[in-house]
Amino acid sequence: MNLIEKLADLVGFHRSYTDSYGHQVPVNESARHSLLCAMGYDLSNNHTINNSITALQEDSWRKMLPGVHIAKLEEHSHTIIISLPVDESLKVAWQITTEQSETLTGEVLVSELIFQEKNQLADKEYRKFALILPLLSQGYHKLNLSYDQQTASCHLIFAPKTCYSPQEASPEKMWGYAAQLYSLKSESNWGMGDFGDLKTLVKNSAEQGAAAIGLNPLHPLYQNNPAHRSPYSPTSRCFLNSLYIDVTQVPNFSSCKAAQLRFNSDEFQAKVNFVRNTELIDYPGVADVKFEIIELLFEDFIQANNDQNVSESYQEFSDFKAEQGDDLLLLTTFDALYEHFRKIDFNAYGWKMWPSEFQSPHSAQVAAFQQQHAKRLDYFAFLQWLAHRQLTDVAALTEQTGMPIGLYLDLAVGCDGSGVDVWSDKDVYVSGAAVGAPPDAMNTLGQDWGLTPINPVALQQQGYLPLIKALRSNMQYAGALRIDHILGLMRQYWVAPGMKADQGVYITFPFKDILRIIALESRLNDCVVIGEDLGTVPDGFSEIMAAAGLLSYKVLFFERWESGLFKRPELYPAQSMVTVSTHDLPTLTGWWTGRDLHWRQILNLYPSDEMGQQEREARIQDRSLLVAALADLDVIDVTKAPQQSPAIINTELSIAVQKYMAKAHSHIQLIPLEDTLEIVEQVNIPGTIDEHPNWRQKLPVTMTEFWQKDSVKSLAQAMQKARPKN
Repeated sequence: MNLIEKLADLVGFHRSYTDSYGHQVPVNESARHSLLCAMGYDLSNNHTINNSITALQEDSWRKMLPGVHIAKLEEHSHTIIISLPVDESLKVAWQITTEQSETLTGEVLVSELIFQEKNQLADKEYRKFALILPLLSQGYHKLNLSYDQQTASCHLIFAPKTCYSPQEASPEKMWGYAAQLYSLKSESNWGMGDFGDLKTLVKNSAEQGAAAIGLNPLHPLYQNNPAHRSPYSPTSRCFLNSLYIDVTQVPNFSSCKAAQLRFNSDEFQAKVNFVRNTELIDYPGVADVKFEIIELLFEDFIQANNDQNVSESYQEFSDFKAEQGDDLLLLTTFDALYEHFRKIDFNAYGWKMWPSEFQSPHSAQVAAFQQQHAKRLDYFAFLQWLAHRQLTDVAALTEQTGMPIGLYLDLAVGCDGSGVDVWSDKDVYVSGAAVGAPPDAMNTLGQDWGLTPINPVALQQQGYLPLIKALRSNMQYAGALRIDHILGLMRQYWVAPGMKADQGVYITFPFKDILRIIALESRLNDCVVIGEDLGTVPDGFSEIMAAAGLLSYKVLFFERWESGLFKRPELYPAQSMVTVSTHDLPTLTGWWTGRDLHWRQILNLYPSDEMGQQEREARIQDRSLLVAALADLDVIDVTKAPQQSPAIINTELSIAVQKYMAKAHSHIQLIPLEDTLEIVEQVNIPGTIDEHPNWRQKLPVTMTEFWQKDSVKSLAQAMQKARPKN
């Protein structure tokens, strides 16, 4: 074994992996070398590599305490492993500060500790002992240790074994709609779906008996670059996308004279009507009209409040800023800097293109900028406050209308490398590398998602704080949270800088610890967790997820036997969420008509013409197999099934497929709005940006028209019969 291979093993890189076809793929050594460099390791000579190896091997010996310790809440006794130089006559003093700010203290002679093992390092011998911990409540605590004038601290997390379950939300099997929020159309929105439209969707869905509304990720994108539109490529996984603000629901919208004057002008109404009536969403146009008015509302809001006159809403805004603290300050600083440097250079996309003195959030120049532009930072905080209060109102509405789950939100697998999360915490992100996926049947060239990965070693050292913040930020509004690419929390496929997606390397993550933290946040927020476990998944992974109380993610198109036959839905695990399709897959109509195969052909996503022809021929048989599966469960009148050549969808088939899925024991079923309307185009085609209208499609009908459609009413009635509420 060479030194680089030894270092890679210690860091957690895999030497090979088994692909979706069952073949062993050896590691690409150039990719592994590049990724180690991106993580900050100096590979220029054997001496520096040896130093890195020694540091990793000795880390747990030289540190009295680990950076974080996860205690299993269900156990009746708890210990933590500590490391000390040999001197059994000395005492160890400990202090625990609980999440509730209570203080517990104690001390123990080293000779009274439970010996575990010893190791002779270059300078001295170290021994590891088990220190008995008191029983604590679930939550986040802090342990401080002192020994012979040395001190150390550790994040102490008492976490449950399992997540909040859907049965705790409702004993019944539930159903709901899955919506791309931006796609919602209404007579009143300003060119894309907003939180006002979401309220309407919640209210009407609840009346139909729906238990949940699934949504795309609502994370913030780039405030000053609205054309960057993928919700799975956020600047941060905390906070919200301000484009979803319903401007008409801002507290001072009706009372602000300047805003009302501008809003009611013919010129402005023409701009709103234009973006409202475009076939595809014009994100820059939407941002232009929304933020023009919000700027006026912000000025009015600030001027109306001063030392002598503070309104209730202004106090709420101040409280929000105080609660969000440094995290909000970093976001608003980033947004203001992004805006500032794009005025100088329109192509300055993100912190990597800023002057070096602004590439660290802790520089003197950034501090000076914050002072000089304090009001601008307040404006960006104002946007976050508006988004937060509107989404909080929607979440409250789901409770008022009796939705057992309510909002079902989506957590992206990572962040864009030019965004605020990476800028503000470079120690934990591996800048230059990207998260992706190896080649499989759907993406034969592999995938590079362009998302900056988190260093698992640094994540542990930070007590998993970046993950905790992301979970908590999203769960506060949600009754369920889907974690995109859950496998990435066990092992992640990294693509090295400048290399192709099929040359990636897997790295191991501390999955057991992470599952405990997910369970803890799930319990603290009464939030069901769904792990998106599609793609290349190792044996036993589903069982690990189930043991932690996470729901598996079952998609009709993937639930098939090797023969091609569709699995009967009764075979789906009860601990799962079922749906026909996802944002990265064809809609039911698109699949039935072969629209996805057409796109793959014209976008050259097939490695050979022969494979394209094979898939088109296979789809002919697939249609027959689907109808046979539906007929087998008596959910379709085959005399009313749509024609298969040329393939045309009909409502009979659309509803039959949902009735078929409803027979699964799975606790939650989501129906994409695209399938209720028999839309042919899929939401997103992986591997494309502008070649396909990803994330830009509006629904073909307004929300008012949607609820009036006979097919929607028939579907809701069928679902309420198959999965009755109460």
